Amino acid sequence: MVTKRALASAGAVLVPLPGLDLAADVALLTQLIPAINREFGLTPDQIERLSPRAKALLYKAIVAFGGAMVGRVITRDLILQALAAVGMRITTKTAARFVPIAGQVVSAGLSYTAMRFVGTSHIRDCRRVVEVVLAEQGFAPQPPPPTAAQRLRSAAARAAARLRRRPRA
Repeated sequence: MVTKRALASAGAVLVPLPGLDLAADVALLTQLIPAINREFGLTPDQIERLSPRAKALLYKAIVAFGGAMVGRVITRDLILQALAAVGMRITTKTAARFVPIAGQVVSAGLSYTAMRFVGTSHIRDCRRVVEVVLAEQGFAPQPPPPTAAQRLRSAAARAAARLRRRPRA
């Protein structure tokens, strides 16, 4: 979700119209941030459907750990605040566009990284809020299932331990 929008942001830089890249970033973020909130169950509508106790826990976690866009209606001003957090990259991106070819490549890369940074930061904020709420409600996070490499290492370690226990003849 974030990577696709970051690539679209990088592609918008290649169109040689002044201001189009910033307008595209704002438009992409106004779609991306609510989509991330929706995936985590943190849109204002989803929060309103929670029980009063769960709402109180959630708002407490949002204030303590969430970013400015967790659980809120996303406005243009909030998006501009998020872009201001990566302001130096955006300024450099705008300036780099005026250098032929190499400048556009640098500008596209900066646009991609800025959009990806904002998106992943918001995902991290949402995840932190949900983890805090779940911990408050007594749900411990489940460890991820082992990967194939981890299972293979574990089986090899068990086999080596069996071989060490056998008496030598």
